[in-house]
Amino acid sequence: MDHRFSGKGLTGSRTVVITGGNTGMGFACANAILRSPNGAPWHIILACRDEGRAQAAVGQLTSGAGVVGQVEAMSLDLASLASVRAFAAELTKRLSTGSIPPLHAVVCNAGVNPLNTKTVTVDGFESTFGINHLGHFLLVNELLPALQSPARVVVVASGVHDPAQKAGVPVPAWNETAALARGELGPAAASDKAFASGQRRYSTSKLANVYFTYALARRLPSGITVNAFDPGLMPGTGLMREAPAALRFIVRHIPIALLRRLFSPNVHTAEESGAAMARLVTDPELNTTTGQYFEGRRQIRSSEESYNNERAVELWNASVTLTAANQSVKQKEKQL
Repeated sequence: MDHRFSGKGLTGSRTVVITGGNTGMGFACANAILRSPNGAPWHIILACRDEGRAQAAVGQLTSGAGVVGQVEAMSLDLASLASVRAFAAELTKRLSTGSIPPLHAVVCNAGVNPLNTKTVTVDGFESTFGINHLGHFLLVNELLPALQSPARVVVVASGVHDPAQKAGVPVPAWNETAALARGELGPAAASDKAFASGQRRYSTSKLANVYFTYALARRLPSGITVNAFDPGLMPGTGLMREAPAALRFIVRHIPIALLRRLFSPNVHTAEESGAAMARLVTDPELNTTTGQYFEGRRQIRSSEESYNNERAVELWNASVTLTAANQSVKQKEKQL
């Protein structure tokens, strides 16, 4: 994927990486950041797996009025740890040469929800956990040395991680990290059928996102913050594409206002959630806010389970091992 970008070349700008920024909420977040009145303009990097869609998104984002920053696309496949490392290395090189502005934000937005079929990444991890957690875990840790203070990391979570939200999705079934990476959920999932198991893998991966956020917040140096973000239910976005036909019909054809009354007030358009997520990147009022959980624009408590520090520590340490071990295996394979 080439690095040509559109927009006005502006000095004093800042770089933000948005994973999966070519569609849905990620695209809306990029659009809102481009038009943010707060501070210097942004150089947005859409980190995406599909080159064609990413380049189309660049054109769409920069074709409207009011654009004051720059947008480009770079290849990133979160289902491949080698791709994550290659992306981080290339980005770091470009930052060091000054060909793009300093890195001040990373938005971990991309995610998958393969409801009906258990799949694995190219590294052999169960896809939901491998992409939603491990891929972003490695990406952030690879980019941390390049982040320049003041900087922000945003991790997209979901209200489905919290049983108290009563989101209609099977609640997380936590297990040890190595087991989750193999797709083995905890005892609560023992009697799940295929669809329920897929939903529970997703809610469990979102709990991992919250644990990661809190563990990272305790490790970041002063001047770098991280917060988790629940966008709510967004009808018509990509995460719904594998849901049952009846559910897809309901969320796509019932007006948002009615869905809020019948289902939950935490139902939004992609544009609404994208703008709320962009605020976590750009709002000066959040300069020192870190280790927090946001439902849209509201700072709230996450689930009681999510404050289990022992689990967060185990997840962090095991994730380091899993991602590093994978690299060692690949290196040994090349030597053979």
